[in-house]
Formats: sequence, C-alpha cells, structure tokens
Amino acid sequence: MTPRNPITRRDFVTAGAATGISLALPVSTAEGLDATIEAPYVIIPPVANALVVSSANGNRYKNGGTQTAVERAFSMMTSGTDVLDALIAGVNIVELDPLDDSVGYGGLPNADGVVQLDSCVMHGPRKQAGGVASLEGVRTPSSVAREVMLQTDHHLLVGKGAQDFARKLGFTIEDDLNTPNSRTKWLEWKRRTDPLHYLDPKKRADAEYRIRLNMAAEGWISAEHMYGTINCEGMNSKGEICGVTTTSGLSWKVPGRVGDSPILGAGLYVDQEIGAAGSTGRGEANLYSLASFVIVDNMKKGMHPKDAMMDVCRRIAKNTVEKRLLNSRGLPNFGMSFYALDNKGRHAGVGMYSGGSYAICTASGPQTLPMEGTFEGKSSD
Repeated sequence: MTPRNPITRRDFVTAGAATGISLALPVSTAEGLDATIEAPYVIIPPVANALVVSSANGNRYKNGGTQTAVERAFSMMTSGTDVLDALIAGVNIVELDPLDDSVGYGGLPNADGVVQLDSCVMHGPRKQAGGVASLEGVRTPSSVAREVMLQTDHHLLVGKGAQDFARKLGFTIEDDLNTPNSRTKWLEWKRRTDPLHYLDPKKRADAEYRIRLNMAAEGWISAEHMYGTINCEGMNSKGEICGVTTTSGLSWKVPGRVGDSPILGAGLYVDQEIGAAGSTGRGEANLYSLASFVIVDNMKKGMHPKDAMMDVCRRIAKNTVEKRLLNSRGLPNFGMSFYALDNKGRHAGVGMYSGGSYAICTASGPQTLPMEGTFEGKSSD
C-alpha cells in the first residue's frame, strides 16, 4: 500500500527547517536512515514575537514595586496569562501610583476638585469591549471596564451607574481619590481662576487654557499631564492582540466632561486581524477624527504603523480651524500622541510634534524610545 504523505527522515529534517513542519516520528527501523514513513504532521505557521507598546509612563512608574507597566504586562502575557488581563495588570501599576497624576489614584481632578476617571478595553480574539466614564471613587477604572465587557451586554457605563456597577461587583469605593499632590495643584489652579468667574464663557475658556499652559511652564504640572493618559497594547506569541486606555482626563475639566479615552475608535481601537492603536493628548481633537480607528484602518490598507499615525496627525491638523486652537504657523497649538502595533509585530509612536517618547517591552526587556514628530517645531511655535 502506498502510504499517505510519504516523507523520508532526511526530507523531514530539510523541510522542517524550511517550513516549520512538525512530525511525530516512530523509533528507528530496519529500513535505515532514509526509510519512508507514514506519520501525522501539522504545518506550524510563523508566530509573531510577543510585544507590549505603551505611552511613556508605561515604563516610568512602579508604585513602589520592581516592574513598570510594560514589564508586568509582558511577563504575565508570555507566561500564559490572557493578553488583556496582562495589560490591565500592567496599567493598574500606573493607576495606583500617586506619582502619576494623570491616571487613577491622585489623578488631577475636575474643576470642582473631584477625580473622575475614564477607561476602555478591547479584546481582539473575542471581539469584545467595555468602558467606563466619569467614574468616581475607584482607583482602577480599567478593571471596571473589563467587567463591563465580561458581565454586561454593554460597551460603556458612566457616572453613578458605573460606580454602582463597580460597588455591586465588590470594588472598593472611596470618598476621595485626591492625594496631597493633586489637591495642592487643584487649589493653585482654583486660586488663579477665581477672579475669572464672571467672564463670558469664551473668555473664561481661553483664560483657563492659558493658566494651564502657565502652570506647566512654571513646573506645577508637566505639559503631557494636562491631558495625561496611559494607553497600552499587546500581542502574544500566538498573535492575539488586545488593548487598554485609562486616564483621569483633562486637568480641571468641566465636571462630567468625557474625552476620547473610553470611546472605542478614539482612545483605543483593536482589530485582531490588523493591529491596535491608542492615544494620549487633546481628547476633543481625537474624538472629532476617530483617530485610533482610522490608524487601524490605515494599517489594513498596508501602511506601516508610523505612516498610519502620521496620516492621522495631518488629518487632525486639517480639521483644526478654530483660531484659539492654532499657533502662529496655523498648526494645532496642542499635542496629540499615538501608539500602534500591527499583526506583523511592527510598532511606532508618533506625535503631532517631535520630542515625545513611548515605551515597549519585548524579550530583550523594556525600552523607552523616541517618537516620530509629524510637524517640525513645537505646538507653541
């Protein structure tokens, strides 16, 4: 009888090295080294290298521990933990660290001095997502967003409803997520804005924006933390892709304001067959452009992540026409940063302007890398 899939041992060695064939071989037989054998075999496709990508704060804060967010996410992911669970465990470090006042506990509060948090998660293989917005009293909104994904038929819960949902699931609800640091900075902002309370809304908005810039210039807050956020995306060796974005939002925002971070397609978008993208920066500009979705769609068309993100930055610049949002060169006077990876393992970080950085972690360890700038100069030029 002619055997199915005839192959010699020498054929196996040669073909296996070239194509990744794995064959269950019997013990040596009397036929010798080149004996034809019949055995089941499978074709193992090339596997992607495991990778975690995040905003720069993902490789900066450790909350008193030994690992940063990208390190923890990578180590858990490569030890078999579900990719999204690993990413959330990573960003939990930043959410819980009071030194990062752009995320979670100790995040800069809204205009009333209340910390309101936003987050969303997306699971590529399961094609599921969940989010929360204007959530008060829970230090780790990304964990609540995951439960929205797992426990409900909804994608987004907000405000008191999100808090009640978290309470019923056993999350600790605190009266105040401010730290001495975030409260002191809010009081300084309040002191500067009190004399402005009777200006008309447009003048007040302009004045508050200038005060934020002045406080950043004086070192009260970092410029990146005016809008600060952490976005984190990962792909394991199976090519499974997930992502999470979490933030305390715009510093001293109008109570109830929600930016791009918890909105699918804006603050985060994941497509298992293509890749993932997320953002930090001015949420209103991102919401108008649904930038993360467009980045992933650009990658679907064959663009490298860097080119996909630069295209979006140019799109945002084109959509920015209000004079109050333009610098002397007619370009946006605000920053936007994007982070992306594709299913080939390519990644990049791109900003509206140069000078930023982003974080990755691979088998070689964590790194903080320079971002590509779409336009020359600075937002203030």
